[in-house]
Amino acid sequence: MKKFTIFFLIGILILSFQAISKNNKTKKQEKFSFVFMTDIHVEPELHATEGLLQAIDTINYLAPDFVLTGGDNIMDALGQTYGRSDSLYNLFEETVKNLKMPIYSTMGNHEVFGLYEKSGINPDHEEYGKKMYENRLSKRYYSFDHKNWHFVVLDGIGFTGDRHYYGFVDSVQIEWLKQDLASAGKNKPVVVSTHIPLLSVGNQIMKGPTEGFMPGSVITNAHEIIQILEQYNVKLVLQGHLHFLEDINYNGIHYITGGAVSSNWWKGTRYGMEEGFVKVDVSGEDFEWEYIDFGWDVQPEK
Repeated sequence: MKKFTIFFLIGILILSFQAISKNNKTKKQEKFSFVFMTDIHVEPELHATEGLLQAIDTINYLAPDFVLTGGDNIMDALGQTYGRSDSLYNLFEETVKNLKMPIYSTMGNHEVFGLYEKSGINPDHEEYGKKMYENRLSKRYYSFDHKNWHFVVLDGIGFTGDRHYYGFVDSVQIEWLKQDLASAGKNKPVVVSTHIPLLSVGNQIMKGPTEGFMPGSVITNAHEIIQILEQYNVKLVLQGHLHFLEDINYNGIHYITGGAVSSNWWKGTRYGMEEGFVKVDVSGEDFEWEYIDFGWDVQPEK
């Protein structure tokens, strides 16, 4: 009887070990893809809606698991009337319904409603600032899991006292980020999305080797955020805002500024970069990426 018990326990241990090994192997080999499309700047003018639809056709053909936007989904709400801003949000929402997969959004500065005084919007308007974005598209910061990866979406838009924006992650969000990453754990691969970049050399390339960034072009408290990210298994930070394509590998994290669906705001190429988006292919804990030119050509105005 004792021998039977010993053999029975050994059998359970072997089966448990095999199940764990199989589970770990499955996680390591798990594959999926997603698209990061940033700086769309959709509007009725410049055939921008047609351009976005062409990008969507390409994405549907590629069939990623989901799409993550990098902000500036609409042309502008910063200095616009309520009617114009409302119509742009409606246009974006209707157009992306053509996607055949889920879409997650990141907030950009151009989604902020009525911040500029020229908009004529009073700060006591019920959708002033970030409220319109939150009411129409998404929470301003959140996280989600896909397969064995954890995705964190940040709001990197701060407001100055004179009603302008700058790159900043607020203290409430920083505490949330610490708790969110702690819950995800040290081992799970992480992707972070922010519209305004945490790290970039864009100005050195576009303007000159000694050029720095203005507060509106980079997250001004980026060092604090990066120090938090480096404590975890963060593989990738996806960024937008600069309409520039770059990949910086720093301390084991890739900071990819994802170009722009609109490139030069639907007026052609920008620094040789075509209208496009980033496709990320994940295999286990590794990833590869490529910039997809969806074949848009500038259309003449009628």
